[in-house]
Amino acid sequence: MGAAYFYHLTRRPLEDTLTMLLGKALQAGWRVAVRGPDAGRLGWLDEKLWLGADEGFLPHGMAGGPHDADQPVLLTTGPAANNATCVMTIDGAEVTAEEVAALDRVCVLFDGNDPDALNVARAQWKALKDAGASAQYWSEESGRWEKKAET
Repeated sequence: MGAAYFYHLTRRPLEDTLTMLLGKALQAGWRVAVRGPDAGRLGWLDEKLWLGADEGFLPHGMAGGPHDADQPVLLTTGPAANNATCVMTIDGAEVTAEEVAALDRVCVLFDGNDPDALNVARAQWKALKDAGASAQYWSEESGRWEKKAET
């Protein structure tokens, strides 16, 4: 049974934190789907990920291509088409307790400087907790990632 990890972004931009988490997921041998509600935003993220980090190349693709099933990281607005064992959601994309239970990990990244994003993340936390899903809340407020809560 998996767990949902909530990442409260306050210091680093989404693309930096996501790159770090994707690198760790790939090192763990996971296939990842990055789910967002807006295709345009995923296109922007696709460009950022292709620019790469100092650590090197991050293999990924946008959903809708002929090789979706082969992508180690697939950016999508819908279900994972790459047999993902980890789903990372951005911008309030939906996640269910059933999905948390079926996957190795679900990561929910949200902008701590956006009141609407905070409200969505709080509602997701409550819904998952009420459904009995395992969840952890991580904050970077101190300058490094620290676990602040766990269900």
